[in-house]
Amino acid sequence: MQIRLLTFVVVALMTAARADAQFNVSDPASGENFHVELGLMFWTPTPVLEIQTGGLAALGVAEVDLVQEFAIENQRFNEFRAVLKAGRKHKIRISYVPIEYNEQATLQRTITFGGVTFPVSVPATALVTWNLWRFGYEWDFVSADRGLVGFITELKHNRLSAELAATGLGSEATEVTAPILAIGGIARVYPHRNFSLTAEFTGFKVFGFVRSLTNAIAEDLEAKMYDLDLYGTVSFGPHLGAQGGYRSVTAEYLVDEDSGNLKMKGLYFGGLVRF
Repeated sequence: MQIRLLTFVVVALMTAARADAQFNVSDPASGENFHVELGLMFWTPTPVLEIQTGGLAALGVAEVDLVQEFAIENQRFNEFRAVLKAGRKHKIRISYVPIEYNEQATLQRTITFGGVTFPVSVPATALVTWNLWRFGYEWDFVSADRGLVGFITELKHNRLSAELAATGLGSEATEVTAPILAIGGIARVYPHRNFSLTAEFTGFKVFGFVRSLTNAIAEDLEAKMYDLDLYGTVSFGPHLGAQGGYRSVTAEYLVDEDSGNLKMKGLYFGGLVRF
């Protein structure tokens, strides 16, 4: 009788262990099972481009609102994204957005940009380019089959140039290159194995104690940059996906005699391939 009872207990424990193992097998969502993910997004942001160069910025003269003065409309830009995954918790992230506006308009008021004054009723041209690179590292300190929470640190490399020109008056240009180290976080949840919702935020701001250490670089230095990205992703199996969302990028700076207030906010959509 004791032998039968012992045999029954052993069989029951083996069956329970087998069932427990069956229900706890890792089953990652389709969107997380990759080594390399490449994406191409089509972003149509609403721009804010307020820029000033020369001593006028230091004197407190308002920036030139290029969107208002040149009736700049929303345009579509391509954003290239890449994610390299090393293990379950570590990712290398790269993205690039080339932004360019080239507009002509007859000025409705007199504006001063740097050392050149452009009088009212003069036909003028504005050329603005903003190349926005992101090189980042993501550590998912919470990583489950149906969601994650992570820490992001990244280098945002911004190259901004703006030029105003008018026949007979010449041109005035400014160029700012600003590598910025930002930190932030990411959270993702999978309502369905093939559909995820993600929120990302990274930011940077120069605080007072930092400004006191930068006199060798610039007499006046103020800067802040925020990047918010909210998106949903649908996976068509492990190798293909579609993504759509809303991205908001804000950059404000004052470097010696140059200042700017830049914002890009709008919807985007695109596709993904995974390997």
